Formats: sequence, structure tokens, C-alpha cells
Amino acid sequence: MEQKRTSIYENGLIWFGAGVSIAEIITGTYFAPLGFGKGLLAVITGHIIGCFMLFLAGLIGGRTRKSAMETVKMSFGSKGGIFFSLLNVLQLVGWTAIMIYDGALAANSIFGAGKWIWCLVIGGLIILWILIGIKNLGKINTVAMAALFILTLILCKVIFFDGSELPISEESMSFGAAVELSAAMPLSWLPLISDYTRDAEKPLAATAVSAIVYGIISCWMYAIGMGAAIFTAESDIAQIMVKAGLGIAGLLIVVFSTVTTTFLDAYSAGISGESILSKLKGKWVAVAAAVIGTVGAVLFNMDDITDFLYLIGSVFAPMIAVQIADHFILKKDSSDKSFDIISCIVWVIGFILYRFLMTKDIPVGNTLPDMAATIVICVIAKNSLQAQAKKQK
Repeated sequence: MEQKRTSIYENGLIWFGAGVSIAEIITGTYFAPLGFGKGLLAVITGHIIGCFMLFLAGLIGGRTRKSAMETVKMSFGSKGGIFFSLLNVLQLVGWTAIMIYDGALAANSIFGAGKWIWCLVIGGLIILWILIGIKNLGKINTVAMAALFILTLILCKVIFFDGSELPISEESMSFGAAVELSAAMPLSWLPLISDYTRDAEKPLAATAVSAIVYGIISCWMYAIGMGAAIFTAESDIAQIMVKAGLGIAGLLIVVFSTVTTTFLDAYSAGISGESILSKLKGKWVAVAAAVIGTVGAVLFNMDDITDFLYLIGSVFAPMIAVQIADHFILKKDSSDKSFDIISCIVWVIGFILYRFLMTKDIPVGNTLPDMAATIVICVIAKNSLQAQAKKQK
């Protein structure tokens, strides 16, 4: 029986849903001290960097028809890939909890029934999305995305046309740090985009559309958050919706944007779980991730996610840099090995370099120079090893 493939349109819808996110709006509020013009430039610059890497990561999975964590094994070996699968499951469960937490707080600000109740509502809807399945969500996603699109347009009108620019505080964030915070969001999707592009009818086109759609929508969400802080002096997006009289419409934005984004995190946690242990059923691992995330959202405070974003960047940026070097430049596949020691060593170097560069103020952020350096080190190290092996023969 021929496997059902996802269309370019369906892939675009998936990543539209990923981009429409309360977490991204909240992150956008951090850019307000830069002013709207400079802040928007930082947002766009960071997203160009992050989404180009997102495209390359997705293309590897689309070409090989492998999930994100299975493509990692091509660079780090079968057991080396398990290490990153474990890290990925942890970060995806963390994201699930953060997204449910943010969504529940915002929903409770609009319709106060108790944060924990909204955590349960959102968590329950995410589980429903998982049980329906990625390949059966086409019509549901179309309706949800159309509603979210209209409601975010209304939100933009409230912020940018009904508000007026207010004095901003002194800059508390450098331009380079802002670029990095902007790049961090698309980078957080690197370890899972292949979970969706592997099933695409046209991998190249679907991957390009996924990265472009996500980049545009994510920039839009950042701009909404930044605009809210600058033009209304309000960083709580739910309160802006309440003041604008959106009421139920605002509640729908919050709940469905949280569900459509967080579903991807939980779903990919399931796929990564299968990479760790083939006996595991991805759907039920995803359900477990949603349940754990819901419990975490109820129990813990998750107001500031900047350190979490930077940690994700430091782990997965050098990882994908090694993959890019192997797949596009060296044409190497180490999935038949337990460990590719050179790849593991290069990743450690890239991780340390990323953490070091975080202490420096670089105009383009530290992701781009870190990944460029990691790719160069990987190519030099593996070519040198190959040349040495030929001499010994």
C-alpha cells in the first residue's frame, strides 16, 4: 500500500501553526527597549539565520525520508544519535510544558476559571490533536489557521493602529543579543522539522515553504509582542485582548495557537522516542509527553524562557552544523557505526564555542559564527582523518 504523503500546502499549514504562538509574542516583548525599527531589524536578521538552518535540517530529512533523530544517527552513529534523541525528548517535553503554561496564563487572564483548569483544557486538546494524527489534520488545521489568521489581523489593528508609540526605557539588550534571541526560536525547531518533511510529496519545495512560512509568521508574532510593549505599554498580550474587547475571540487565539504549536512538540517527542527504542509507539510517547507537560505547567513557574532558548541553541546549533557538513559537503553516512568519534568531538567543541561566544557582543549573534566554525572544523578534521587513513594503506 502506497504511503500517504503530505502536500506543500499541508506542510505550509503545519508551520503556520508552529509560528502562531503566545510564546513567540511574549519573547517579542523583550525587544521593546531597542525601539521598533531596530528591534524589527534584529528580529528579521535572526530569523533569516535561523530559518536558513531550519531549511537545511529539513532538507536532510526530506531527501533521506528519515525522521529528525534518525538523520542525526547519519552523523553521530546509531548510539551517538540516541544521546541527542534523549536531549530532544527532554527539550520537547520542556517546550510542551512552557507552551501550555503560557497559554493557560493568557487564557485565564481573559476568562478566569483558574490556571490549572486551562492547563487541563489545552493539554486535553493537544492529546486530541495527537490521536487524530498529523496526516488527518488537514481540514481541521485549515479551519483553525483561517480563524487564527483573522484574529491576529484584528490584534495587529488594535496594537498598531489604535495605540500610539510611547517612550521606551534605556536599551537593556544589545543588538547582537536580540539577533541571537530571534534566531533561537527557529533553532528550537531544528531537531524536529525532518519529522514532517520526511513525509512530503515534494521534499525540496515542502521544506522551503515550511521554513519560509514559519519565518514570516514567527517574525509577525515577534512584531506583535514588540509592538504591544511599545505602542500600548502592555507586555501581557491577554490584557491587550481584553482591553480591545476581543473576549471569546481572544480566548480562541490563545487556546488554538497554543494547541497547534504545542502539538508539534509532543508529536515529535513521540517520534524521537521511537529513535531511542524501536519498540516504543510514537503516538503513546507523544501522549505521555503531553501529559507530563500538562502536569509541569500546573506545578511549576515558567515565566522566563530566555535561558532555555539559549541552552537549546548551544546544544542543537553545533549538532546540525555537523550534519550539514556531513550531508552537503562530505557526503558521509555514519549510521552503520555505534559512534562517530570525530563528530562527537567536533560537537563538544561547537558547544563550548557557543557558550563562549554568548559572552561576546557580536552583531549577527553567536549562532552563525558558531555554526560556520563548527562546519569548518568538521570538514577539516574528517578530511584530515581520511587522508591519514589513505597514507597508512
